[in-house]
Amino acid sequence: MNAKTDSGNFPQENKNKEKQSAIVNRLTCATLEGVNAKTIEVEATFTKGLPGFTVVGLASNDIQEAKERVKSALLTNGFVFPPLKITVNLSPSDLKKSGTHFDLSLALLIALHKHTIDEEGLFVFGELGLDGKVKSSSMLFPLILSLKEQGVIKRAIVPKEAICYLSHISGVDFIAIETLNEAIEILKNKTFEANIKAFSYDANQVEFGARVYYFEQKYEVDFADVKGQSIAKRASLIAAAGMHNFLMEGSPGCGKSMIAKRIKNILPPLFEEEMLSIAKHQFLDGVVPNFSALRPMRAPHHTATPASIFGGGSLQAKIGEVALAHKGILFFDELPHFSKNVLEALREPLQDKKVHIARVNAKIEYEADIMFVAAMNPCPCGNLLSKNKVCRCSEVEIKRYQNRLSDPFLDRIDLFVVMQEVGGEDKSDINSQQMHEQVFEAFKMQKQRGQERLNGKLSEEEIEQYCLLADDAVAVLEGAISRFDLTHRSIASIRKTARTIADLGKHKMIEKSDILEALSYRRRK
Repeated sequence: MNAKTDSGNFPQENKNKEKQSAIVNRLTCATLEGVNAKTIEVEATFTKGLPGFTVVGLASNDIQEAKERVKSALLTNGFVFPPLKITVNLSPSDLKKSGTHFDLSLALLIALHKHTIDEEGLFVFGELGLDGKVKSSSMLFPLILSLKEQGVIKRAIVPKEAICYLSHISGVDFIAIETLNEAIEILKNKTFEANIKAFSYDANQVEFGARVYYFEQKYEVDFADVKGQSIAKRASLIAAAGMHNFLMEGSPGCGKSMIAKRIKNILPPLFEEEMLSIAKHQFLDGVVPNFSALRPMRAPHHTATPASIFGGGSLQAKIGEVALAHKGILFFDELPHFSKNVLEALREPLQDKKVHIARVNAKIEYEADIMFVAAMNPCPCGNLLSKNKVCRCSEVEIKRYQNRLSDPFLDRIDLFVVMQEVGGEDKSDINSQQMHEQVFEAFKMQKQRGQERLNGKLSEEEIEQYCLLADDAVAVLEGAISRFDLTHRSIASIRKTARTIADLGKHKMIEKSDILEALSYRRRK
């Protein structure tokens, strides 16, 4: 009877032992899907069977290679690799994961397999060296910034060498470590206190409402170098103050590129989230940013491919020049020489402030809130407007050259300026610091009205709310609509430009003089 009872209980005892040995431990990590982070639960079981180490859950090659890095890091630090069947699952299992920052999660789950780990809200990131040193990864900044924007991350264990840039992300408690042993001790003792000092930006700042804006007064190239061209410089001031799209046309050597390069230094201030979004795009391009309060400027060559300008790739849709100019300037020199495909595709980001990339393996959306600046010659040889040189182009060549720019594309540009040739009597009449001060005063007026966006980026509803016209200005605009047969988009563009001119003149409402000046910058057909 006893033998029967013993034999009858034996299977149940085995089940209990198996349950005890199959503890499921969990840590939280994340992966990038396009530019957005997705939370990944890293869970591990240790069961009796042929010793092995398996990672499941659509892990990429760099995660599969992590098994060797983890083994070496554990063995060189005195840990005995458990003689069990180790299964690690990355959940959700139907989402493809990539990145070397999963190394630390895998190693901690194995090193602490005899302990219960289930820390809610604690994220773990880090690549492991073969000696157990915890290293940074280029994906950490965009990952953690995206998680913070989603409101899902409060604390994280990260490599100490990444703190120089991760500390710019406020609202996250960072626990910085240098080695695998440090991370193990933190999880064992449950000491999850942040050890990162508060960060402050090294830039001038001003506060409007509850938001702090940062700006720099650095003028490596100065508008004082530009002789004459008072109309073009006035248009540059208006474009900068409202982040309006701007096109300059003129003969070679008249100063188009000089002006474009100097606009960058007089642009409006940035708030923290904008600086971080610029930095995120730079990280996605493989560049470590300096977190400057200067807006970016990108100037691709006209021979650049559509994929390099908008982003793309056969397997992974990488970031392009348009998205890298986010919150800054995208400058196209020799505009008509860009391919027709590029110019027409540019209409979407100019309108929607986003770049959409669709590939078989991925569909990605990049933010692209840009100020578009362009320069072009009046004809292929460039001498059509010259008083001293003879144009060598035929009428057919000139027409073909100018027709490369379609009306729908040009309709998205707010200011057009035809520049004059430089004369010996031309002098400098304003410098970058003076222009920057005027931009700053116009910026203050926009923020005091409660505008979230600058004038050049206002939506239809915001135009009706903020671009209010005086009675005589209404009469002028109505006359222009009937006389020039203006499109709905052109009318909105003129109102936004007039609003910026009014801000520069410190006018509460758009006056007649403001609307007249805005009309003077419209394109002549």
